[in-house]
Amino acid sequence: MGPSGITLGVEEEYLLLDAGTGLPSSRASRVQAAADLEPVLDTDEVDNELLQAQVEVATPICSELADVGGQLARFRQAVGGAALRVGCRLAATGGAPLSSGDAMPVTEKQRYRDMRTNAARLVDEQLINGMHIHVAVPDQEAGAAALGRLRPWLPVLVALGANSPYWDGRDTGFASWRTVVFGRWPVSGSPPYTADAATYEERVGALVESGVIRDRRQIYWHARLSDRYPTLEVRATDVQLDVDSAVTLAGLVRGLVATGLREAARGAPVLDPPGSVLQAAGWHAARYGLSGDLVDPTRGRPAPARDVVGALLEYATPALDEHDDAERVGEGLERLLDGGTGAVRQRLAMSGGGFPTLLDLIAPAPGAS
Repeated sequence: MGPSGITLGVEEEYLLLDAGTGLPSSRASRVQAAADLEPVLDTDEVDNELLQAQVEVATPICSELADVGGQLARFRQAVGGAALRVGCRLAATGGAPLSSGDAMPVTEKQRYRDMRTNAARLVDEQLINGMHIHVAVPDQEAGAAALGRLRPWLPVLVALGANSPYWDGRDTGFASWRTVVFGRWPVSGSPPYTADAATYEERVGALVESGVIRDRRQIYWHARLSDRYPTLEVRATDVQLDVDSAVTLAGLVRGLVATGLREAARGAPVLDPPGSVLQAAGWHAARYGLSGDLVDPTRGRPAPARDVVGALLEYATPALDEHDDAERVGEGLERLLDGGTGAVRQRLAMSGGGFPTLLDLIAPAPGAS
């Protein structure tokens, strides 16, 4: 928690595509080595991911959304340049649009090798990339309470962040195919309601004790308390096509967490939709994005996406005002509603020029607007 408000940080995962074919390329180690030579990057700022066709970056702790935007722009420019030097394109898309059918090698970590052994085909299909937004919380007690209050709005975040309509050379019919692929893990989707740290630990402990997951790191809910940082981590959205959309969602998530912290502190009533309804709402959001209705979490009934997003913005606005984020987040949401999510823009690119135009959209040359 910073002196001027709640701090935050953003992690982005990117896909590496062969510069010639557009197919996923297992050159993560070469990209990392090239990135270490970039003057604007510190050594080891580019991390590996499960598959060797992916890399991940993480901003420092930020107080202002402008800082988040500057850091993400720096990463995309520098890592994109490093990728080009080793024959790759850095793609900001939630799922690989093309595939050769060959399994990508996992990164050489024992944990990742074990995951392939235990869930072979599922690991092969993890050519998906998300954005993880970490928002500082005072302690586990406050974080668990804020998580319980953020929970009803997670499907709306899925819809806003949808950016993965293509997979294996075809249109999936979904706005966020990444959400569907990631939902195949045993612990995924919206988390159960938690009012406090004890309840949260009880839920997590029961899952680990079941033996179905190996450890707490395989809790893949759309939002969870981080085991590495004193943060509430929201993982509901695909990685975004552009920095502005990423900053919009990061600011909105901070506003939601801040709202949850405030409500919990004053004992406000809790909105607690049934888990089955949230599961269905999340699937629907992944299917349609903002192109149709969304499930209104306050009523459990369908409503126009614009109305549900408007209700979410209204709910978070007092906290957004406190951080001077209301104007930037509000304008960013209007752009997503009017201009379309990443999924809409990907489909427009495909219809306008096929896969070459789509690849230019999701993996632009560094410095391209």
